[in-house]
Amino acid sequence: MTPEIDKLIFDFDRFDEIRRRSLGRLSWRLKRYVHTFIEPRIQARGFADFKVSYLALLANIEEKGITNNELAKKACVTKQMMSKTVSLLEQQGYIYLEKNANDSRSSVIFLNERGKALFIALHECISQMHEQFSAILGQDRFEQLVDSWVILMDTLDQESPQCSE
Repeated sequence: MTPEIDKLIFDFDRFDEIRRRSLGRLSWRLKRYVHTFIEPRIQARGFADFKVSYLALLANIEEKGITNNELAKKACVTKQMMSKTVSLLEQQGYIYLEKNANDSRSSVIFLNERGKALFIALHECISQMHEQFSAILGQDRFEQLVDSWVILMDTLDQESPQCSE
């Protein structure tokens, strides 16, 4: 150990306060809460095979479609992982593929009717969750929180656009 570290006294109370306010830890806890809130509600609405992790793919599909490579970049996963997930979601009936008119070696991915119905159900579940958050924080404070996250993430994505959206 360095002499400076040897002189420090570890204070559990101070560490607990730092940990309680850690953005990384808060983000992880919120992500865990969102998953446990949404997944059973979506499954109860008839999407028994749905996993919240599918949203990294599904949320990036546009009306005009998207290729596997574009989707992998947006979702920040490898092309191989995306291909596996695309195959799974196609088998489960959330998406369909069409040959790419510009490049016959690839396909374009689209939401099908079941995928669109999933997003309608997701919107209902997320609205319930937002109502709960607004009840805890108050509507104005909740809106400020969301607005602040949007500004923060949009700015960070512009500064370092490795994996955005």
